[in-house]
Amino acid sequence: MELRQLQYLVTVAQHGSFTRAAELLHLTQPGVSAQIRQLEKELGHRLLDRSGRGVRLTRVGEAVLPHAQAALASAAAARQTAQDFDGLRRGHVRLGLVAGAALAPPTGVDDLPGLATTLAAFRSAHPGISLSLAESTTGRMLGDLREGRLDLAVLGLPTAASGRDGDDGWQTLAGLAVHTVLEAPLFAAFAEHHPLADGPDGPDGALPVAALAGHALVSTPRGTGLRTALERALAEAGARSTVAVEAAAPPQLADLAAHGLGVAVLPDPAPVPGLRTRPLIDPVPLVRIALAWPAGRPTAPPTAALLGHLRTTYPGPRAGA
Repeated sequence: MELRQLQYLVTVAQHGSFTRAAELLHLTQPGVSAQIRQLEKELGHRLLDRSGRGVRLTRVGEAVLPHAQAALASAAAARQTAQDFDGLRRGHVRLGLVAGAALAPPTGVDDLPGLATTLAAFRSAHPGISLSLAESTTGRMLGDLREGRLDLAVLGLPTAASGRDGDDGWQTLAGLAVHTVLEAPLFAAFAEHHPLADGPDGPDGALPVAALAGHALVSTPRGTGLRTALERALAEAGARSTVAVEAAAPPQLADLAAHGLGVAVLPDPAPVPGLRTRPLIDPVPLVRIALAWPAGRPTAPPTAALLGHLRTTYPGPRAGA
């Protein structure tokens, strides 16, 4: 008994015709008929009644048909499983990144590796899977994910401290699945001589967002999570200010602020000579780093493997942290 014979039987039974089955199977009608007769001989029973104008299953054929269908389904599942395994040995993943992304933990969290370290570990485990990395804004990457130009992305998303959704479209991530890696408050950063560098509680004292009003700001471009978090916080505080200089990534913002080009609002930066930082309050602007991928459609094995690796390495904020 061969799988092809079972396939011929199922196709003839579905269409009630040797001729139609042969057309669909791209075979000759005598060839299909001969194979089914061989199957009947092996089983010792007629499976098809050829006496009428059409072809019908006999009682034995009706009993055998579900087993034939199950055997074909099992063979297809085995084939797909093998193909999926092969997909883990070779393939390609298109990964989008917010500018300067390193999945670096906020200050005080030292048990999360950077993205380069994580990708190196993945490539060591799956050397046949190639990666292409592309930097862009979160707004553009959301569209690229939905339209199939990216498989996976590391995004910067704003989080309203008050818990209220904004009216800037960021509350909508329709069609995407999101896994939060970490969530961090934003700080104001200035040159040492800046008027806001020292507060009544000292240089490390909290600074109300409203105090930024009227000061030139340094921020990432529109369409980034950090910029949106800043604009939300200013709006909630009833403050207005102007972004005088834009730069792609937090390290650049910190360096520009240290040189007196304005107040940078960014996650707590690594120490930079000449830079002072103060935490922001009323409200506390929050930004989260998250993984995003298309939802509602199958994920290719290479992408699923990388996604699983990233989610294991970056399980998300700790409860109560």
